[in-house]
Order: sequence, then C-alpha cells, then structure tokens
Amino acid sequence: MSDSRFLDATILPFEGKYPQIHESAFVAPGACIIGDVTIQAEASIWYNCVLRGDIHRIEVGARSNVQDGSVFHVEGPRPDTDGCPTIIGEDCVIGHMALVHGAVVEDRGFVGMGAIAMDDCRIGTGAMLAAGALLSPGKAIPAGEIWVGRPAKFFRKQDAAQIEKIRFQSERYCRLAERHLAQLRGEHDGAAES
Repeated sequence: MSDSRFLDATILPFEGKYPQIHESAFVAPGACIIGDVTIQAEASIWYNCVLRGDIHRIEVGARSNVQDGSVFHVEGPRPDTDGCPTIIGEDCVIGHMALVHGAVVEDRGFVGMGAIAMDDCRIGTGAMLAAGALLSPGKAIPAGEIWVGRPAKFFRKQDAAQIEKIRFQSERYCRLAERHLAQLRGEHDGAAES
C-alpha cells in the first residue's frame, strides 16, 4: 500500500485481506500492519507496533491509541472455538510495550505499559489492566475496575474522574499524532505544546 499518510510504515495484505485504515488515523514509521486489520478515525498506532491480523481480525476503534512497541495478535479457529479476534473499542489507551492477544478492550479501557491480555479476555468499559499485569486466558475485568499483578486480580474500583482521565489521554494522543504527522511531513513550525 503506497500512501503518504503512512511514511515508512509496513502495511501489507495477507491472503487477500488488506488493512483498512481511516484517512484520519496515524500510523507511525516502523509500525507493521498486516492482513485483516481495521483502524478507525483518529486512532493512532505508534512507532514499532505490530498488528498482525493473519488468522483472525484486529479492530482499533476511533480515537484509541496503541503506544510504541505494542503487539496485537489473534487466536485462530480451533475445534473448541471460532477463535479470538483482538477488538479495541473507542477512546482506549494501550500503553507502551503492551501485548494484546485475542482479547477485547471495551470503550475507554486502559491497558498499562508492559501489560499482557491473553486469549478470550475482556477488559470492560472504563476498566484498567495495570502496568506489567498479566490477564490470563478467559478472564474478564468488569467495567470500571482496576486489576493488578501476575496473574491479575481485582485491586479497586475507579471513580468517574479516573475514567475521564482515560478519555483525556485518548484526546491528547489524537493531538500528539497530528503533531508527529506534521513533523514527519516537514510541516512543523517549531512551536512546542505545553
């Protein structure tokens, strides 16, 4: 795929399925987007991320961000299951170096830096998997809860203000993506945002 919006990113089909990337999304240099992957409006995929939709699909919702070095993969069909796609809702924050494998993160969900969400997991609306935590296969974090540890366990509930911070982070990453894209295109005026 040759598109000036995706400067130095690797965007490849797999077995006839092409990534579908909204025109307002940001895909940073070094990112690899492969196969059955859909990236919605104003979402951002940062430097050196890998989203490999070869044996199932990956979806990244509007305004969600997948931060540097994160890896998304999927679980294909088996005799006991139809497989597990990786589905990220809207306004989600996926921290640096996270691994999401065949899991669902609902709207305003948060996956901390270095966290792992395994096959058939679900992170509910406004819920958080803390930095470095491991959510083992089939586990679900209910809406608005924080889980920590390896394996991850319930820590506490979030209040509305904490959940709103997730939305703030997603909005901030939308604006940051615009600045990075402008810089990559040579349009940056040298002004820094506070």
